[in-house]
Amino acid sequence: MLAPVTNDRRLLLVHAHPDDESSQTAATMARYLAEGAKVTLVTCTLGELGEILVPEWAHFTPAELGQHRIGEIDAAMGIIGVDDHIFLGGAGRYHDSGMTTDEKGRAAVPDEMPDNAFWKADLLEAANLLVEIIRDRRPQVVITYDPHGNYGHPDHIQAHRVTMYATLLAASPSHRPDLGDPWQISRVLWNTHNTTRWAEAYEIARERGIELWPDGERDTDSFGPDPSKFVAVIETGPWLEVCRKALANYRSQVDTTHPFWQFFQIMQELPGSGETYLLGYGLPFPDSEVPSTDLFEGIAVSA
Repeated sequence: MLAPVTNDRRLLLVHAHPDDESSQTAATMARYLAEGAKVTLVTCTLGELGEILVPEWAHFTPAELGQHRIGEIDAAMGIIGVDDHIFLGGAGRYHDSGMTTDEKGRAAVPDEMPDNAFWKADLLEAANLLVEIIRDRRPQVVITYDPHGNYGHPDHIQAHRVTMYATLLAASPSHRPDLGDPWQISRVLWNTHNTTRWAEAYEIARERGIELWPDGERDTDSFGPDPSKFVAVIETGPWLEVCRKALANYRSQVDTTHPFWQFFQIMQELPGSGETYLLGYGLPFPDSEVPSTDLFEGIAVSA
């Protein structure tokens, strides 16, 4: 367990659906909570259109699945230790948009979606909901997805857009003073795949006979961005059990015996594996040659 550093560090994460936070940033949240930082998680939808993996829950309507996933994320936050979780605009304000695939198997926007789908959200309206949270919590560091939503899910892309717009609006003294005093975020980070570790895990999975993509081999360069672009890596190892318990808690969405999640577990166990970030906006890290091990490095933290 790491010794507390300061209680003035404040981290805010914006994710699209319940379980996204546990598969992508659980170690980051657990690490900074252990150091005494304030961690706020914003979830944009209830994940009503996620694939249901448990047969006895197959009858759930989207509304029923959404309510069930509220319980799952509440339990996951208990495992990680997050006590400040917010649904953007309130639970159910924005509906899961769903996802389809194009002729090349890539994530794509479905032809039909609910009227209140997050993908259809008015960008200014959704950003203002986040502006109010940002001005109230005053995070120095914010985490969300890259412009492609990491793999193309419409709600991930929209979460990126809303977060980046809200970051600029929150800092403007002229914008919506009724939403609180302006707040300048020091650094926005985009969580991403650690390309090198994913490629290593893929080779190990193949050696073990784990069939991930039956229709063809993956080019290891497709696992993520150029590693030279990584600005920070938060090691998974110290928080591995927390990460696994939080993710396994999402029984409606995650089958840890599935080949992909076996591969994912292999990746998590590799030496040096960790949750990896790109710089999306704001203050660069002091050393551009080596990824930082601290998301707040170089930021003058103030209350």
